[in-house]
Amino acid sequence: MLERLRIFHTISRSIKQNSPLRRTSSSSSSNTTSESNYDFSKRWEEAKPFEQIPGDTRLGLLMKLLPGGKYNKLEPIQMLMAYRKDWGDIAIFKGLLGKSDFVVTHNPEDFEEVLRNEGAWPIRPGMDGLHYYRSVWRKDFYQGVEGLLSARGEKWATFRKIVNPVLMQPKNVQLYMQKMSQVNREFIERIRAIRDSSTLEVPATFEEEINRWALESVAVVALDKHLGLINENRNDSRAKKLFVALNEFFSASYELEFKPTVWKYVHTPTFKRLIRALDSLKDVATTLVSEAMEQIEKQTNTESRKDEKSVLEKLLQIDKKVAEVMAMDMLLAGVDTTTTTFTGLLLCLAKNPDKQNKLRHEVIQVLPEKDSEFQENALQNIPYLRACIKESQRMYPLGAGGARINQRDVVLSGYRVPAGNQVAMIAELLYRNEHYYGRASEYLPERWLRSEQTNENVNALKPSSPFVFLPFGFGPRSCVGRRIASMELELGIARLIRNFEVEFHYSTKNAFRNIQIYVPNIPLKFKFIDCEN
Repeated sequence: MLERLRIFHTISRSIKQNSPLRRTSSSSSSNTTSESNYDFSKRWEEAKPFEQIPGDTRLGLLMKLLPGGKYNKLEPIQMLMAYRKDWGDIAIFKGLLGKSDFVVTHNPEDFEEVLRNEGAWPIRPGMDGLHYYRSVWRKDFYQGVEGLLSARGEKWATFRKIVNPVLMQPKNVQLYMQKMSQVNREFIERIRAIRDSSTLEVPATFEEEINRWALESVAVVALDKHLGLINENRNDSRAKKLFVALNEFFSASYELEFKPTVWKYVHTPTFKRLIRALDSLKDVATTLVSEAMEQIEKQTNTESRKDEKSVLEKLLQIDKKVAEVMAMDMLLAGVDTTTTTFTGLLLCLAKNPDKQNKLRHEVIQVLPEKDSEFQENALQNIPYLRACIKESQRMYPLGAGGARINQRDVVLSGYRVPAGNQVAMIAELLYRNEHYYGRASEYLPERWLRSEQTNENVNALKPSSPFVFLPFGFGPRSCVGRRIASMELELGIARLIRNFEVEFHYSTKNAFRNIQIYVPNIPLKFKFIDCEN
């Protein structure tokens, strides 16, 4: 415990010393952004007052949300569309039952203004239930080490500074290429085993198989362990407990975050569901981490192994609690998100066979045979695969957008927004808008390539603003597991497309539903036809 406090104190002091000054007041303090203090002051003076931002009154919004009201039966994105139609690209959304008011904007220029002024310790609202669980409910277990998903301010910055060097370095990610490749081989075997021999379609429950592949892949990194969930250990009780806990976490969190609730005053049934889910996750993760520690201790720490230590082993050398909490965060953030992205990509490729064939030609260059192994530099030569993934994230995003509590005064769409306000940046409604993307309704991976990589006029296809589309976030709070997630998807889809032609002969309407993130909402009866060679 004393050693942990010493590490956190040292890193916190380093963060404070390197933290830039912030513009905390538009009228009196320094502006350290590229814009001069004079220019910002002028814009602030010319902007309309915060109180004039359009939007429903609290009572008016409540009436629309109650049974019989205009918004009552709408899904979150439908409600945002309706609210935008009623009030325009920027509006105030009044909080109900103790929730804070927040500004909703659909303007990419506002996104840039917020994100470029988020400061060294960006504050991302949300995850209140997880934050309460780790900082209050189970504070004796977490001991102030609250991870990346729920920690705030200096605690978040300290934890991020510890894990960044381990998770963000390309050479560390490369350690897992062959282990993930083995997981993908097992996934291919599973598809062949479960598809119908006559139709070649997999069962409607194929989402579970993708979930198992995603959990197995992330466990290789987070727990330094091959769980065998795809084939040999399908009835593993801990795996089942993890799946249930993850589903319950997202479902309960969604209700606590986005629906009227009094959980902060009374422990509601939904709150208790969240606690049970997080307790299950904690119990399974700590058990698996302990097993991994025992295995690591048994191995001989030879000179040849010193540069090949796993992510988990490196974190354990820093602090056991950091390793445990980071493992939990990777499970929470890396399973359902990967399942959604993988599913969206498969739907896009199945519905666009010409793009799928073009991708297969590229994959054959790195996997000449179906069972070829990936060479060390294989992922450096797959620009079209990366473009396919990125375009599928535009067509089927993980969420509606991002949010921040702005730490500096900003001017959004001509209105003053003082520091301390929540701002929701809703990008999803822009993804298929012709104003922001050429041929926006089409699946065109080419839009993400450079001109010399394709014959298409890609400049006409690219987004009008780089801040329209940020699938892995922006700045200090960008996804710490981006490299690992990208490799997982690239290896998985490359192996699958090298082995199968993928088809989907059903509607993709309402393919995903929102439970804080988007998750599959339709039977995934993909057809997998073996490639001839």
